Amino acid sequence: MFNLLIIGAGAAGSVVAKKAALNRDVFTKIHLASRTLKKCEIVKKEAASEIEISQVDADNVKEVVALINKFKPDLVVNMALPYQDLPIMDACLETCVSYLDTANYEPKDLAKFEYSWQWAYQERFTKAGILAILGCGFDPGVTNIFCAYAQKHYFDEIHYIDIIDCNAGDHGKSFATNFNPEINIREVTQDGKYYKDGKWVDIKALSISKDIDYPEVGIKKSYLIFHEELESIAKNFKHLKQARFWMTFSDNYIKHLDVLQSVGMTRIDPVIHKGVEIIPIEFLKTLLPEPSSLAENYSGKTSIGCIIQGIKDGKEKKILIYNVCDHAMCNKEVKAQAVSYTTGVPALVGAKMFATKAWAGKGVKNVEEFDPDPFMKELATQGLPWHVKELPVVEQKEPLAA
Repeated sequence: MFNLLIIGAGAAGSVVAKKAALNRDVFTKIHLASRTLKKCEIVKKEAASEIEISQVDADNVKEVVALINKFKPDLVVNMALPYQDLPIMDACLETCVSYLDTANYEPKDLAKFEYSWQWAYQERFTKAGILAILGCGFDPGVTNIFCAYAQKHYFDEIHYIDIIDCNAGDHGKSFATNFNPEINIREVTQDGKYYKDGKWVDIKALSISKDIDYPEVGIKKSYLIFHEELESIAKNFKHLKQARFWMTFSDNYIKHLDVLQSVGMTRIDPVIHKGVEIIPIEFLKTLLPEPSSLAENYSGKTSIGCIIQGIKDGKEKKILIYNVCDHAMCNKEVKAQAVSYTTGVPALVGAKMFATKAWAGKGVKNVEEFDPDPFMKELATQGLPWHVKELPVVEQKEPLAA
């Protein structure tokens, strides 16, 4: 018997709940909680089997503790916003229940995300005898596990990692974000960085771009940005010389973002409007389409993977591990677009790894610290098949070439 508690009923959280409802051989009871009960009610109605629901303020540790004590889960899956990571981890500590999330902590009043806040829980989680599994979405998450799988099966030493993320879909809107607008815009507009020769190299936001050839999608302009899995990858792959993250943004997206930023709509500090204090980016969020509403008319595909280069048996070797996901197929299965699907399914798979004891331990761990093989097998079974492609090794300063 295994009880699963999911906190957060947004676009990706809904996928976790619906996929869990299709895996009753593992998850005996499923409880979905959100600040907005109506979202839970919609998921409950659309789920393939019975799930319980309730309202909870994930910022409130006492409320989360009360929910955990009432439902008595074996694992809490945090699909709320990154702001809520620490309160939910605190609640898990108080109740001695293990934890899993898809994105690292970010302070609400500072556009900065890093693992230091959550890694600081290592000793407390270890003493409590519980496990925190960090970053079990797609990126971070599957991309980290792609690297661990490559290290186990393809390389003696990994020297270069380029994570490439393309959404080549079309939702038909003039401007919309594929996950929470507030988090998405904060992520893209902050300055970037990448890992090189044991140091972090800082760059201005969206100042470096490159054309990358994505599987089943083609050549797309991609921007070098900081993404959280770089931090744990740099820590956990000891022979690493360089790690970077590339993501596609359409010209239309960049145009809208430039205008919004220039007029102050992406600000995260409060301003006074007609005597009322508001935060511009939160107001903007209310004007933009809900990410979950994009699924019905979304066409095209996502193509996400890792270009990995290193040494095997004394020789240079390069591979691409990737997944391609179709927006329309995701909508057909669970009424979600591919960005939500590729985030939610890995979280479900991670929960299944914990439930079946394929992943175990105490303390705080990133996903690449576990055995990648059972996860990779289950990932394909749950709807995200992956592929490995050998690439030619070309002597050059920048080894990126898909």
